[in-house]
Amino acid sequence: MTKLLLSVHVLAAILAIGPIAVAASLFPRFARDSGDARKPDDREPDARRGPAIAAFLHRICRGYTVVGLAVPVFGLATGAQLGVLGDAWLITSIVLTTIAAALLALAILPTQQRLLAAPDDTDTAENTRAAATRLAMTTGIFNLLWAIVVVLMIVRPGSTTGA
Repeated sequence: MTKLLLSVHVLAAILAIGPIAVAASLFPRFARDSGDARKPDDREPDARRGPAIAAFLHRICRGYTVVGLAVPVFGLATGAQLGVLGDAWLITSIVLTTIAAALLALAILPTQQRLLAAPDDTDTAENTRAAATRLAMTTGIFNLLWAIVVVLMIVRPGSTTGA
């Protein structure tokens, strides 16, 4: 049973958190493009598609967030099965995962939504670029937290794998 739980946990992490990390990282670039108030004919072809691409990336983040709930659920089940719920490395991972989830739910997704709803005019273009820059930083922190959690999961102090 432990191997099944661990397998589902790892697969969920790869297949859910990975797409969120990539889509959230790409979103600010296309949100900045959508905040460009120049006429569509003056923009590069990619810039004209910016709003549609940003909306698609937001849908990926939102959809995979729901699937991503399986990661901590199966992680906790695996930890309970292994009897390591009280280990410092796992508690640290749980805290970092909670912070990452809060960043996603309370900062990243709402900011993406606000940027998608921003009007495409000269007055808001600078605000859109500034918000997109802050979002890029927040997304970088989100990704860093997940990278630390992955390292903790692999190295896990006291591991019997000899790694």
